[in-house]
Amino acid sequence: MFDSLTDRLGGALKSITGQAKLTEENIKDTMREVRMALLEADVALPAVKAFTDRVKERAIGSEVMTSLNPGQAFLKIVNDELRDVMGEANEGLNLAVQPPAIILMAGLQGAGKTTTAAKLARFLKERDKKKVMMVSVDVYRPAAIKQLETLSTEVGSLFFPSDISQKPIDIAKAAIQAAKTQFADVLIVDTAGRLAIDEEMMGEIKDLHSAISPQETLFIVDAMTGQDAANTAKAFNDALPLTGVILTKADGDARGGAALSVRHVTGKPIKFMGMGEKTEALEPFHPDRVASRILDLGDIMTLVEDAERKIDKKKADKLTQKLKAGKGFDLEDFRDQLRQMNNMGGITSMLDKLPGMSGMANMAKQTDAAEGQFKQMDSIICSMTPMERHFPDKINGSRKKRIARGSGTQIQDINRLLKQHKQMQKMMKKMTAKGGMKKMMRAMGGMTGGGGGMPPMMR
Repeated sequence: MFDSLTDRLGGALKSITGQAKLTEENIKDTMREVRMALLEADVALPAVKAFTDRVKERAIGSEVMTSLNPGQAFLKIVNDELRDVMGEANEGLNLAVQPPAIILMAGLQGAGKTTTAAKLARFLKERDKKKVMMVSVDVYRPAAIKQLETLSTEVGSLFFPSDISQKPIDIAKAAIQAAKTQFADVLIVDTAGRLAIDEEMMGEIKDLHSAISPQETLFIVDAMTGQDAANTAKAFNDALPLTGVILTKADGDARGGAALSVRHVTGKPIKFMGMGEKTEALEPFHPDRVASRILDLGDIMTLVEDAERKIDKKKADKLTQKLKAGKGFDLEDFRDQLRQMNNMGGITSMLDKLPGMSGMANMAKQTDAAEGQFKQMDSIICSMTPMERHFPDKINGSRKKRIARGSGTQIQDINRLLKQHKQMQKMMKKMTAKGGMKKMMRAMGGMTGGGGGMPPMMR
């Protein structure tokens, strides 16, 4: 995410962060580079101007000029202002009303409204423990109703059936009654895609909004459309009282223009961003964390939250106890570590959230080598017998041939895996012998308020 913007801003800021003294001249030169980086990232011009003016004003002020490390002080200003452009903090959904709280999804056709409705239903069900119902009022695209029904089954939400012969307002009102009867906490209303210039369709959604008075009216927009995302959000905001924005396909947006433009242009907060095709790939939008990622300062908090939520804590604790007891680290343990990392989005996603690692994450993304290797290693271990997994040293030449046939790999792939496992085993032994694991657990605990669930491979 934001790869090209990170690269360009990194290059612009590198020359100035190492300066022992900042002058108006080198600040001016740097800001010219920053302005170009933002414009190339497709950030809306008003947002670029407001951002650069604020940074320049603060940089020439006393907080930088009198700082012991002016370069770092300047970087902090850029980080603060990036955050302010996108909003002070994450703004959650307002669901504190008499159930059902109604969420109206609006946006252009193809922006990903239906998939995002399902992602949001899953998010509310799993994280906020809400009982969610979904309904489609898209009577223009019959497949949309079926698609939402299929997705509702996948995410485990209630579904209110509708038909293309019905009127959107009638469907929505009937769904509200059904949500009350079935004690749903939240009703998500998925609408038809429409263009802001289509007066008839915009009139329809205005009438729908008036008829059901939703607590949240969310604009769903494709992040890859750059500053056009901000312009269409503004057009919808002029027609509807939007309460927030969800950016879809943010994982495929290397530029970041939409994230930096929407809040400035519309005044409405970005509440979530879609980070993949799977229904669990929806993240709350934290401006401070996104600013930190853009400047390649990492996003440890999101990484820790992912670990707390997605890692099997029982398995992690069991492995820790096993290693402490000196029982060694076998291939089943190795496979569990690979799978836990995969649950967190794979090595690329994790590298993206670590400070200074965006370049490596980008490289891994382009080659897909790391993800492919993880799958191959998992396949090889699954082709072994339980005895071979527990006692890798017993894997001889004939066993390697059988494992290679079973996993569709070559003998050299088996040898590579065994070598990597051996290296990991040695590392685990050293960490346990020297109390390194305990120190790392304590450090991780200080960062998370507990942190016992982080897998040793990540520690």
